[in-house]
Amino acid sequence: MRLHDVCTIHSGFTARGKLESVDVGGVPAIQLRDISAEGVADPDRLARVQLNEAADRYFVRAGDVLFRSRGERNTASALDVRFVEPAVAVLPLLVLRPKRDVVTPEYLAWAINQPAAQRHFDEAAYGTNIRMVPRSSLDELELDIPDIAIQQKIVAIDALAERERKLSILAAEGRRRLTCMILAERAKSMRPTAGRERKTK
Repeated sequence: MRLHDVCTIHSGFTARGKLESVDVGGVPAIQLRDISAEGVADPDRLARVQLNEAADRYFVRAGDVLFRSRGERNTASALDVRFVEPAVAVLPLLVLRPKRDVVTPEYLAWAINQPAAQRHFDEAAYGTNIRMVPRSSLDELELDIPDIAIQQKIVAIDALAERERKLSILAAEGRRRLTCMILAERAKSMRPTAGRERKTK
């Protein structure tokens, strides 16, 4: 299936000038910098901005998917249940709203982030200083869409594999620190004493 067959796609809000944060009132704004390298956005860390008006299509909620159309990482992120309050998505983020009877948000983001889809974006990207992925490349993206039950299993297994990867890194770092401590203690214990130093002179 093509991406445009399983979700609606539209651009984020175009800000006329810099978005100024406010201490009171306003609405949460999610920008490119608010999405981590792992594709996670924290609603509690979003700046609140004052908007005179913005169409409802620019506001994202849990279940929506955001796509990074600019930069070296052109990945997708599914917003989780913490997004209770609607947040305005700002360009260059693109908003993808999956047809829930066809694809889950989590699977849609996972599929877009796979190597085959990323190669598709690499071929379509343009720009030298700032890398951009055109909207048309999303429309043309072909995805494998199994039934909902299989999608949920794939996402669950992928999450377990990612957790295992992170735990493996933590374990390796712990072993490395322990090895360094043991070697440092060994080096200290083998240091010549003052008496032994005098005997060798």
